[in-house]
Amino acid sequence: MSGPGGGAALALLLLLGLPGLPQARPRYQPTWGSLDARPLPAWFDEAKFGVFIHWGVFSVPSFGSEWFWWYWQKEKREPYVKFMDANYPPGFSYEDFGPLFTAEFFDPNQWADILKASGAKYVVLTSKHHEGFTLWGSKYSWNWNAVDVGPKRDLVAELATSVRNRTDLHFGLYHSLFEWFNPLFLEDATNAFNTSKFPTSKSLPELYEIVTKYQPEIIWSDGDGNAPDTYWNSTGFLAWLYNDSPVRDTVVTNDRWGAGSICAHGGFYTCSDRYNPGRLLPRKWENCMTIDRGSWGYRRDARLRDYLPIEDLVKQLAETVSCGGNLLMNIGPTHDGRIAAVFEERLRQVGSWLGVNGEAIYGTKPWRAQNDTVTPGVWYTFTPKEGKVNAIFLNWPISGILELGEPRAKPGETQVKLAGYRELLKWVALGEKGMVIALPQLTPQQMPCQWGWTLQLTDVD
Repeated sequence: MSGPGGGAALALLLLLGLPGLPQARPRYQPTWGSLDARPLPAWFDEAKFGVFIHWGVFSVPSFGSEWFWWYWQKEKREPYVKFMDANYPPGFSYEDFGPLFTAEFFDPNQWADILKASGAKYVVLTSKHHEGFTLWGSKYSWNWNAVDVGPKRDLVAELATSVRNRTDLHFGLYHSLFEWFNPLFLEDATNAFNTSKFPTSKSLPELYEIVTKYQPEIIWSDGDGNAPDTYWNSTGFLAWLYNDSPVRDTVVTNDRWGAGSICAHGGFYTCSDRYNPGRLLPRKWENCMTIDRGSWGYRRDARLRDYLPIEDLVKQLAETVSCGGNLLMNIGPTHDGRIAAVFEERLRQVGSWLGVNGEAIYGTKPWRAQNDTVTPGVWYTFTPKEGKVNAIFLNWPISGILELGEPRAKPGETQVKLAGYRELLKWVALGEKGMVIALPQLTPQQMPCQWGWTLQLTDVD
C-alpha cells in the first residue's frame, strides 16, 4: 500500500482486524488483573483427565507420607521417629536417603505406555517437592538432584521424551516454591520475607530452567511456605511465561503462587487437595486426588483397603467433569522406579472405562443440570459437537428401568442410546420433564463396560 493516506488505511485495517492481517499478540502485565484475564488454552478443558506422579527421595523410606522428612525431623511424630530408630543407624540423616533413590527399574517407555492406557490426556510429574531434591540436573540444586545423586539420570528429560514420542499426552511439571529446610528460605522467613535470597537464587531460576529446558505445557506450582506472591515474584514469572516463554501459547498454570492466591488467581483453580465442590464453578478448576487415601508418595506400609476401588474413581471422574472440572489422579512410584501393580491396575481400569464412555468425558461441557434430581448417582455432561446430553449412571437398576428427572424429552424426536450397545433404547416421557428408560437385558458378560454406564440422549432439553 502506497500513496497519501496509505499508513492511515493500514492502521484502519489493523484496527478492524481483517482476515489475513497479522494480529498483535496480547502482552500480559505482571499484575493479577492482567494475568487472570488470559484465556485458558482450550486443550486443558477438553482433556478432562490427567495423571499426577509424586516421585522423589521420600519414595525411599516410603513410610507414612511424602512429608516424611518434615514429620520426622520437624514435628517429630512418634511413628516416624520409631520407624527411623528401628531401621536406621544413629546419626542417619534424610540426605543419606539420596543415594538410595536409585530408579534402576525406571523404564520411561513403560511408564508412557501405562499413561496412554489410562486414557489420560496429560501427566504432571513432581520435578521438585518440598524436600528440594530435583529430578533433573539443576545447576541451582548442586549435589541434591537426580543427576548428581542416586539414579545419575535426568528423570524429567527421560519421561518427557517417552511421553512425547509414544503418546498424545500433554507433559506437565509440578514444582514446589519453597523447601522445608533450605537455609536461605529459613533466613528469609526469619526476616518476615522482607529479604528474598531464596526465590532469587533458587526457586525462580529453577522455574525458568525447567520451562526453557523441558517446555512443559502445565506448570503446577505448590508450597508457598506462607510467603506472599510478592516474595516469590510470581506475577513477574507468569508474565514472562505467558509473553515470552517457548510455551506461551499452550501453557496452563494453577493457583498456588503465594499465600492468598489459591482459589483466587491463576489459570485454573485447585482450591485444596482433593477438591470436589459437587457444583458448577464460574472458573475452570481441577480435582487433584490420590488413589492411595493416605499419601501422595508411595507407601510400603499401605494396606489394600487404603487404595480407592475403581468404582470410586469412576464416580469421581464423572462427578468432577459434570461440574466443569478436570480430574488429576495421583500415583506414587517406588524408589527403584516401578509403578506398583495396584496403581497400574487402577489406571488401566480407568482407561478401559473411558474406551467405552470417553465421549461423555473428553471435550464435553457442563449441562444445565449437573446431577439428577430423582435418581442418585446420575451425572450429566454435554457434547456440543453432536448436541448430545450424556447421563452417566453408576448403579444398574435391578428392575432394568432407569428414571431420569431432568431431561425434557421430545416424543418422536428424542433418541436414547447406551454407550457401547448398538440398539436404540425404548423410553417414555414423564410429563413436561423427566423420562423412564428401559435398559437392555444383558448378562454381565454382555455389558459394554463395568463400574458405570452412559446414556446418550439426543434432542432433549
